[in-house]
Amino acid sequence: MKLKKAFKKLMVPALGLTLLFPSVAGAADAEPTVNTPAADLRATLDQLLSEHFVLAVTSMTKSYDGAEDAEEVTEALDQNAADMTPAIASVYGEEAAQQFEDIFRGHNDYSSDFVQAAKEDNDELRKEAEMEVDEFVDEFSTFLDTATEGNLPKEAAEKALELHEDQVLTTFDEYTEGNYEQAYTTFRAGHKHMFAISKALSNAIVIQMPDKFENTKVDTPAAELRSTLNSLASEHFALSSLGLEKGYDQSEDYDFVNWAEDRNTADFKAAIGSIYGDEAASQFEKIWQEDHIAAQADLVVASLSKDEESMNMAKEQLLETFPKNFGAFLGTATEENLPTDAATEALMTHEKQVVGSFESYMSGDYKASTDQFREGYAFMFGVGESLGGAIVKQMPDKFAGESMPGGMPKTGMGGASEQSSDLTALWITIGSLTVAGSAFAIRRKVVNH
Repeated sequence: MKLKKAFKKLMVPALGLTLLFPSVAGAADAEPTVNTPAADLRATLDQLLSEHFVLAVTSMTKSYDGAEDAEEVTEALDQNAADMTPAIASVYGEEAAQQFEDIFRGHNDYSSDFVQAAKEDNDELRKEAEMEVDEFVDEFSTFLDTATEGNLPKEAAEKALELHEDQVLTTFDEYTEGNYEQAYTTFRAGHKHMFAISKALSNAIVIQMPDKFENTKVDTPAAELRSTLNSLASEHFALSSLGLEKGYDQSEDYDFVNWAEDRNTADFKAAIGSIYGDEAASQFEKIWQEDHIAAQADLVVASLSKDEESMNMAKEQLLETFPKNFGAFLGTATEENLPTDAATEALMTHEKQVVGSFESYMSGDYKASTDQFREGYAFMFGVGESLGGAIVKQMPDKFAGESMPGGMPKTGMGGASEQSSDLTALWITIGSLTVAGSAFAIRRKVVNH
């Protein structure tokens, strides 16, 4: 199928992880499964839209700080928008794809106006930029409504886009004001919200064109598991990479990036606990914190002091000890549905991407650093497909059916999920478009005249 091939091509970086797990990837004909055309569509949009949010915020904050790699990150943001065009073309054709690109790619240009307004304390420029955002929300929501033939209504799209823009601007504003805990709280919420948008958009497309997606659905329990794990894994990668850079630069917000990473770890622990129990969750946390998070901090300290021996020790822990220990944990937990050797190899690849991007950053090769970041971020989207696939294969009865289990857990947008012995504690609430859109109003910076 041409459509399926187009999405698979877009997901090549992420699927690199899946290729390491033949027992999972080959189970597409089994039910339930994380591998369906609809789930693939959702995962593709998960990747592209969440990366857009990460790059948009990072581009603005780095530009505000005058960071040496700000230009490269901004170029990556533009390329991310361009990368979405083939996905739209594969569904709606070249003309619609070009219209999409003109609207979506163009709205990235407003970021520089917000940065300049913040640097110059220019109220008029800020108001002009906000008006441009309002125009984008109106124009893009109209496009989505028309393209999906009303399956994603303009009003719902508007609310979702307003919330997205609010989260980008709020993160930026709190950052420039030095309110780093609030900035990273909003960053985490904004990242999760992109997965809500991709779910709603992919669902609208699948409802509109059921035959093209083989009458599969985006919201089966298995698809939800895949998306949830990808949300956690990609957020971890983004925060890890940013934390290494912030630590090396001795930035004021370094401790708060670590704080956000700890919140992400807590969510991961809750997900593991909801499937495998509290004891397994504690084992996960011990390996994750000692062999992984702590080793990253050690790498920063060693790099600042130029202590080669300590740097090598930290890298050995990241590149060898952690992959072996965590790979063994995953193999055991999934009863080898996710093979230990394959998991270990994938984790080594992940760590090479994190460390490689950081080393390029330290050497001043910002193009390489940004390219490696994008490659590593995309790679994380094999986690949900591979780990999720292994879990579903291991526990098919828990993921049977056409809808998510009832009793969604009470989870905070920026905090740790509450644990439960029931599987439903896994589902990290990222909200529907209508609920999320009405939960916030667009943040407007107070302008004094």
